Order: sequence, then C-alpha cells, then structure tokens
Amino acid sequence: MERPRISFVIVNYNVKEYLAQLLQSMSRALEGISHEILVVDNASVDGSVAHIREHFPEVRLIASEENLGFGKANNLALEQVNGEFVVMINPDVVVQEDTFTNLLAFFEETPEAGAATCKIINPDGSFSVDCRHSIPTPAMA
Repeated sequence: MERPRISFVIVNYNVKEYLAQLLQSMSRALEGISHEILVVDNASVDGSVAHIREHFPEVRLIASEENLGFGKANNLALEQVNGEFVVMINPDVVVQEDTFTNLLAFFEETPEAGAATCKIINPDGSFSVDCRHSIPTPAMA
C-alpha cells in the first residue's frame, strides 16, 4: 500500500452534523490526493459513530468508550498516521476545494517549513480572529 500524501486527524464529540459536513467538503477537496482520515470519537451519544460507519466507511474510526479529552484523543490518532503530512482539523470546519492543493504547494515551495495553518474565514466572509495576527512568536504563545 502506498503511503498517503496527507493524514487527517479529527477529534469528534457529539457534533455528528458538523463532522458530516467536514467530511463531505474534504471529499471534494481531496480528489486526486492520496490520503487517510482518522476520526477519534470521544464517546459521543449523538449517533456519530454509527453515522460515520454508515456514510463514511473509508474513514478510520477510533471509537473510544470514554471521553479521552481533546489532547489525548489527538495523540492516540497521531500514533497511527502514515501520511507524509499530517493535518489536524476540527469537525466544525468546512474546507474549500483548493485548500489541500494549496497546502501541498506551499510545502513543495517551502521545504524548510515544519508547520502551516490555513486562513479561517467566517460564514460572513471576514477573517476569524484566530488568523488576524502575524506569525506567532514564543512571546505570543
């Protein structure tokens, strides 16, 4: 099996509808890009696990019987990824069709880069407060 170009890690907790929207938008944005998607479900009670299994069988689902918390759930998935690049993405995101081709192009053009983030655009078209700052420094972190 060929190593995926991108591995995605998503932590889910009772946001089935958001997760479905994200996975649908990712499907369009990932056409022609080898990838794997890992979802850690933190013991959701909203039917998320069944929904993922039924509608997104290509997703590698880690269904936890307890809420591990965000950090531990991410770490659990990160131990299992195989991709050249790893994208950690929240389930309440909808990606544009060129998001991942742009991300890969950035890393090809900037091989010294170790990490990147995307612009976060609110539904009204404005930039999220999370991306209005310049490059973070240790003092900002």
